[in-house]
Amino acid sequence: MTQASPRLFTEPKLVVASHNSGKLSEFEALLAPFGIETVSAGELGLPEPEETGVTFAENAALKALASATGSGIPALADDSGLVVPALDGAPGIHSARWAAGADGRRDFNMAMEKLVRELGGRDKAAYFVCVLCLAWPDGHRESFEGRVDGRITWPMRGDKGFGYDAIFEPAGYDMTFAEMQPEKKHAMSHRADAFGQLIHACFPRQN
Repeated sequence: MTQASPRLFTEPKLVVASHNSGKLSEFEALLAPFGIETVSAGELGLPEPEETGVTFAENAALKALASATGSGIPALADDSGLVVPALDGAPGIHSARWAAGADGRRDFNMAMEKLVRELGGRDKAAYFVCVLCLAWPDGHRESFEGRVDGRITWPMRGDKGFGYDAIFEPAGYDMTFAEMQPEKKHAMSHRADAFGQLIHACFPRQN
């Protein structure tokens, strides 16, 4: 997804363009070995831009560019979600919106119940997608897509994850993402896949 000659990241500080505590924890764990100082968009008081894109890549770019231009510091954003082919790709880019409750708060237990109810007896195949976008204040950006395949399971199992983790079993495992120790998930998740590509392309000193 990225250009043939990606821009190298040489700055000491990076904005994590997210207000989601679960994502922030994963990013911090992934970035920890590289000695990069991170600050979240929430800590800087940056608003969350409206996600008007129709793909994961478009929404990731919107968020990264908003934080980079708003802070004057390079920013890393992701857009990710669960794709269920039997539901015509839903919830997909609307994964977070599926969890929006009447009070405006996100209720992923409700979203998981809705997903399983709508899926019924159809094919349980599913995959998580993550697109990472690294953007600079001058508007330049690099994007990378990761994916992990698996299946939907019910009932919910595990309390270590977030989002739809408790109903997703990655291929080759008999446990959900929410049952995995964080370091195990971080090593093989869709976010880890995209992050590995990012590091290889933009952080060559760390390869």
